[in-house]
Amino acid sequence: MNDSTERSDLAGYACTSKASRGRKHPEELRDNRPAFERDRDRIIHCAAFRRLEYKTQVFVNHEGDYYRTRLTHSLEVAQIGRAIARKLHLNEELTEALALSHDLGHTPFGHTGEEVLNRLMQGYGGFEHNMQSFRVVDELEERYPGFNGLNLTWEVREGIIKHATPYDAASEVMAEFLPGTVASIEGQIINYADEIAYNNHDIDDGLKSGYITLEMLEQVELWRDVCSGVRRKYPSIDDKRLVYQTVSALIGLLISDICTTTSDNLEKFGVTSLDDLRRTNRAIVHFNEEITGRNLALKRFLFQNLYRHHKVDKMRVKADIFITRLFETYLRYPNLLPPKYRTRVERFGLERVVCDYIAGMTDRFALDEYKRLFEPYERV
Repeated sequence: MNDSTERSDLAGYACTSKASRGRKHPEELRDNRPAFERDRDRIIHCAAFRRLEYKTQVFVNHEGDYYRTRLTHSLEVAQIGRAIARKLHLNEELTEALALSHDLGHTPFGHTGEEVLNRLMQGYGGFEHNMQSFRVVDELEERYPGFNGLNLTWEVREGIIKHATPYDAASEVMAEFLPGTVASIEGQIINYADEIAYNNHDIDDGLKSGYITLEMLEQVELWRDVCSGVRRKYPSIDDKRLVYQTVSALIGLLISDICTTTSDNLEKFGVTSLDDLRRTNRAIVHFNEEITGRNLALKRFLFQNLYRHHKVDKMRVKADIFITRLFETYLRYPNLLPPKYRTRVERFGLERVVCDYIAGMTDRFALDEYKRLFEPYERV
């Protein structure tokens, strides 16, 4: 694989296109882009990526144009991931490809959708959105002659399958990806870039919604300390700008800690190459002990005060009803599925095909489909 335009200052432990394990299906490529750059581009142009625009992060899309969606979340993860990768001389294109693909398999209505589909799929393989992201890029996208999926490199596919759950994927899937070993450092970065992004943008969205307040956030040591530093620097700052500047400073603090801790771990465990990482087989990327504890307190605050806010819970209950009823109806009347999904039933089984169809829906499409199926005066 040609990597003629890949950065020349990559560290020895970085993944490179030249050393990639390649793709499942041989292709005649039109140009000499580095392999991971090509993967990034394929992900951006795929249908599942576009649908992220109308998939819930915390607030359902129709609740307001301001709130993050899975698409804006993925872009923020990519920005944070690239910042970390650049500081550590890792492969930015691989990091970006993993960031942009990590939620491709997410359901409508956020984690509620995932929980409901997992419950409905008990006995049929369950449902987990990282596995579904892998399924999207390996099987469900239909863009190329000769094969299904996006035919991404082994390194991107490994990073997707090991995102957040490096050992939990089905054994027949994981067998291809060094089972029992940690992901590349670029893959490990995404776990923390994801967390940094959603903690901080959920603070912003939570404040905008009024479900949490600046006074409530003063309970959280990490926020309080960073916010105090912003107030000292800008004594007359208004609350709106205070929030933006505190979120920015907090992201910067967490990125800096990740980079420092990871650099220390690389030296501590003598990791100078990708082979060293696989032999060491331990998570190299993480926060230091103090930041880990303070960040955990922030996550607990958000869980208790935002994700379990009674108005968010109302939408969770609605989403459970929507998805459950859609699932049961398609199982009972499979002819309601679009033709391309019906052709997959013999290969994957009806339950998995229905699950794929619902998981690929946007919030808006799921709500519209619910109306078309169950409201008698709605046109079909």
